[in-house]
Amino acid sequence: MTTEQKIRDRKIGIVGMARSGLAAALLADSFGGKPFVSDFDSADKLQTETARLDAAQIPYEVGGHTDKLLTADYLVVSPGVPLTIDILQKAVAQGIPIFSEIEFASWCCKGKIIAITGSNGKTTTTTLLGELFSAAGFDTFVAGNIGLPFSEIVSKTSEKSIVILEISNFQLETISDFKPNVAVILNLTPDHLDRHGSFENYVTTKFRITENQSDSDYLVLNADDKTTTAYNLQTLASVRHFSIEKTKDITAFVRNNFLTVNGEQIIATDKISILGPHNLQNAAAVVTVASLFDIEIDVMGRVLSTFQPVEHRLENIGSVAGVNFINDSKATNIDSVAYAIQSVKTNIYLIAGGRDKGADFTEIIQYGKNKIKSIIAIGEAKEKIYEQLGKTFSVEFADTLESAVKIAFTKAMPGETVLLSPGCASFDMFENYEQRGSDFKTAVAGLKNGKNENETLSKN
Repeated sequence: MTTEQKIRDRKIGIVGMARSGLAAALLADSFGGKPFVSDFDSADKLQTETARLDAAQIPYEVGGHTDKLLTADYLVVSPGVPLTIDILQKAVAQGIPIFSEIEFASWCCKGKIIAITGSNGKTTTTTLLGELFSAAGFDTFVAGNIGLPFSEIVSKTSEKSIVILEISNFQLETISDFKPNVAVILNLTPDHLDRHGSFENYVTTKFRITENQSDSDYLVLNADDKTTTAYNLQTLASVRHFSIEKTKDITAFVRNNFLTVNGEQIIATDKISILGPHNLQNAAAVVTVASLFDIEIDVMGRVLSTFQPVEHRLENIGSVAGVNFINDSKATNIDSVAYAIQSVKTNIYLIAGGRDKGADFTEIIQYGKNKIKSIIAIGEAKEKIYEQLGKTFSVEFADTLESAVKIAFTKAMPGETVLLSPGCASFDMFENYEQRGSDFKTAVAGLKNGKNENETLSKN
């Protein structure tokens, strides 16, 4: 079935009016579909989105999902919408197909797709690949669970385009024919257990990224990841591995302190601009993918030496009175927090908490026992953090992120670090992790501007 046959004159229910939902509606309309958009939020919260829909003369409803959605030929669901909500359960009962926005947009893509998933490192790897392919002269688009929705950029693609997508497990839940030319699974550690019910279900969802691949496609895997290597893999794709611990049968690896691909040295590991063993793995994944497209070694090395960390991911935002501040708001699971702790070389005052996703905070102990001086817990998970970590670390509560920053700053000495690495989702207190990170930076800026003058002077 052609793209036109899948969309033209079809009644398409769009569930969720956020960035991806709005983009999917406009894409459907441009291909002659008949979209109808539904969102649970109020009209006051969705003024920008409804104005765009009004301008395009696309019908919608706000303030709740009604049975109008059940008149659609199929539904397109935004990644933040749980599949357990009543309207989607009704759709399943009536046999109405449900697709993710990633699936829907892929029908319209003319270029090759590189899709990256995993528990940690997706945004850094996706962004780094985008810079590398652009530097190599490819017509490159970066989208998905990062920045622009796939539906927003897909109409601009040509047969020569490379589309690099960050893919979440939520987006993989409702794929059907989604088929990346290159699929990458970076690592798999417990995450989103509140949505999937078990780690096994989560892992199975992640591996859906390869289920439609053919023998002309590639699957790139982390040979150092125990879960990935133990999985009962069934794929037609050609498999390539990267590693920082092994070299045998590995496409990209570390040898003699050099990152190497297909036996050729690319760059000394201490020259790579992003720090930490997790980022070395990310770099190895990137050059594995780049080698499949015959990108030159010198281009790989140049980009790896100059790439700047993405915002909200181990982002050094400066110091106040000698105290360092690092914004790692994107750390929404425990493995990310562990990476952050290992990457910071000084004593740490950790700000953690938010909406719990079924995390086991005790895993932090082995990484922070000789480094974390105190934990300031925020959000819905703060009681759980105290229960699991209070016997090992000093743990105190803060009602707001701003007050957490003030408490940490008061405690820290010059040369020490205040680290925001929550290990939780942001939705109890913030719209998203970006807002959480921005509010953290605003609070630190308040310290710099002398709003906490007494604390600042006490450190001089």
